[in-house]
Amino acid sequence: MILRRVIAHFKKQEWTAIALDFLIVVVGVFVGLQVNNWNEARADARLGAEYTVRLVSELRKDLAAAHTLLGYYDQVLVSIVEADRLLSESDADPLALVIAAYRASEFNNNPPNSATWDEIVSAGQIGLLPDATVEGGLAEYYKYQDANDAINIRLVDSPYRLIVRSLIPLPVQLVIREGCSDVLDDINVASGFVAECRIDIDPALINETADALRASSNLRETLRHQYSMVASVQINNHGNVTLLERSIAALNGTEAAK
Repeated sequence: MILRRVIAHFKKQEWTAIALDFLIVVVGVFVGLQVNNWNEARADARLGAEYTVRLVSELRKDLAAAHTLLGYYDQVLVSIVEADRLLSESDADPLALVIAAYRASEFNNNPPNSATWDEIVSAGQIGLLPDATVEGGLAEYYKYQDANDAINIRLVDSPYRLIVRSLIPLPVQLVIREGCSDVLDDINVASGFVAECRIDIDPALINETADALRASSNLRETLRHQYSMVASVQINNHGNVTLLERSIAALNGTEAAK
């Protein structure tokens, strides 16, 4: 329609009409581009808001898990110090020594959920998140998780854990596991140790186990190494808590602004 009008005006040399038609076309294209940009901006805003909600949900679960790990490994550290003390005392209570030695070898892990972050990165849509959120530590939190997990998982096969669980007879480990080990939730995630141990086993076996622990030539050396490993895990856990709290606060601020 516009093209026909322009041709008709051109044939009649109606230059003013031609200019007006040209202006109409330019304005129409400009308005169309602006509307398209506006629609794209609205779509990006909606997607960014969806990402924000999902990230906050996942990060809050990660934060709860990080606090659980902090509390759990605090108890492991206490057991390490207690085991070291009891190993140095010839008249230490055998049961207390066995329990402390076993608990000092405990391991717990709850890997973070990075599903939403991985989706954002793979789609190249980090720009949809506010600068304050990324700069506040969100990228750093996900960046170091593989390294943190690699350090944490080393506790499964630590020298101390291998030694102490080789020295403690299976019947003793079974009663400890049943009545003096982890507190588990409904999906078997450990949150700490039971407050009061329930040990029903022949005291003679406990005495033999305690003697075997004391007689080990390198148990205390590996126990000290265990302390340094768990302490490193705790440093990472504290760092995770800090980064998670900052990221959640930034994301919540974004939600409030929207």
